Amino acid sequence: MQAKATGQLAKTDAIDAKMLAHFADAIRPQVREISDERSRQLDELVQRRRQLSDMITAEKNRLRNKTTSVQSDINEHIEWLEKRLKEIESQIHEAIAIDENWKHKMKLLTTVTGVGEVVAITLIASLPELGELSHKSISYLVGVAPLNRDSGKFHGKRRIWGGRAKVRSVLYMATLVAVRFNPVIKAFYERLLQKGKLKKVALTACMHKLLIFLNAMMKNNQAWQPPILN
Repeated sequence: MQAKATGQLAKTDAIDAKMLAHFADAIRPQVREISDERSRQLDELVQRRRQLSDMITAEKNRLRNKTTSVQSDINEHIEWLEKRLKEIESQIHEAIAIDENWKHKMKLLTTVTGVGEVVAITLIASLPELGELSHKSISYLVGVAPLNRDSGKFHGKRRIWGGRAKVRSVLYMATLVAVRFNPVIKAFYERLLQKGKLKKVALTACMHKLLIFLNAMMKNNQAWQPPILN
């Protein structure tokens, strides 16, 4: 699209390279480190754990209104999936245990009420930039920063979109716990509801707030210290 926009219709490796160089010079995208092999392996294990968990849930849902013979087959499959899930979880814990940096991050992240093992491991594996970027950049990266949709006199509702869906998914689950049991996030959530915000909007704002807290913790290498919310 960039090449066509500049009037360049032909396509060769040399032209592609020139267009990419022009894009890099004009946009100046932030340079990010390529994940090392161990980090990629951990991320793959975390993804596989989520897949197995989803399959178990799907199979359990299929048990409803099935004949005895089919139920038996489904139960056998669930048993096998649960065994594989435990094996994958064991591999994940072993990977975390032998890496001092990951162990330290786990310890810090799980000091936050609402952030359990699964959430912490997913953040370590799938959001290695946590603590390395500004609060705005990390919010855009995950996809929890409300974005404007305005054109001329039209002012659309601010919505979140894009980003890393798997990170946003676990962050959402952490937020559901936090709005009930984390005093700081709970107070923030209730304040938004009192202002007339819809529950979905308030939860999204809490996700954003929780991510900012976690990013600051990682950046400052500090355990959870409840801040004062304005």
